Amino acid sequence: MEFLGVLLPIFGIFVLGFIGQKKFHLEPKAISTVSVYLMSPFLVFRTFYTTEFNTDYLFLIFFTFILCISLVLIVYIVSFIRSYSRTETCSLILASAFMNNGNYGTPVVFLLFGAVGLDYAIVLMVGQQLVMCTIGIYYAAKGSPEGNGIQSALRAVRRMPIVYGAIAGWLFHFFHIPLSKPIMEAISLVADAAIPTVMLVLGMQLATISLRKMKVRRISLALCLKLAISPTIAFLLTLILPVDEVIKQIMIIVAAMPSAANTTMYALQFETAPEFVSSVTFISTVLSLVTLPIVFLILL
Repeated sequence: MEFLGVLLPIFGIFVLGFIGQKKFHLEPKAISTVSVYLMSPFLVFRTFYTTEFNTDYLFLIFFTFILCISLVLIVYIVSFIRSYSRTETCSLILASAFMNNGNYGTPVVFLLFGAVGLDYAIVLMVGQQLVMCTIGIYYAAKGSPEGNGIQSALRAVRRMPIVYGAIAGWLFHFFHIPLSKPIMEAISLVADAAIPTVMLVLGMQLATISLRKMKVRRISLALCLKLAISPTIAFLLTLILPVDEVIKQIMIIVAAMPSAANTTMYALQFETAPEFVSSVTFISTVLSLVTLPIVFLILL
């Protein structure tokens, strides 16, 4: 029941966005732009500014990058075999290579492992934020119909304020630059609004999807990559990383999380098959009600 207690509020925000879109016919991309350029940089800044690091944490961030890169390579192989277009390949990467370890994974880890697990889950969230604001934005921009490949994708990464929010947060943390309580409260107000806004955008995007146009085969592939292959790769990585058993279990559990809601925001921002990406995000979140308890049963 505690697991459902984590998940149901998430679905509640999805439903709120869905209803709002059906009733008011809002513009999801405009709200997504606000989240990407105005809210998310403060969320990333706060995460990097407030997180303490040690050796185990460096292994966790290394794990996050290697897991993402491994999934990207698998997508490239599959895309080559199936002759996917650049947009199809990049949208498949967005849908399958990034996990929801913020508003979903972190509370689940806390329920399973308590305060100790929460510390590691937060660091994995930091690593995921770093991956999302670099590799995630790169592939969202690369898959855009208006982009011209690698150069435009790299320019998009350089222009994203999320990247500079991460750099600023790390510099302020590294040099121990204090921020007054009112400033931190203002940062937190904007940061706390970022995640629910992203979830509202996902609900709004779901309201515009036509079931007849759903790419069933490609969605099934993305779900398999995210919910089955990702935790399998994580398990293999834990065999070679010098961390204790609890951290290994957390790594695998986080890797088994559904697709990150931020991917919908990036796909929508760059028009990289947002219907496909949002469909995978929603369906993987629903299916995680079945797949995550299986992972728990195997590991715990």
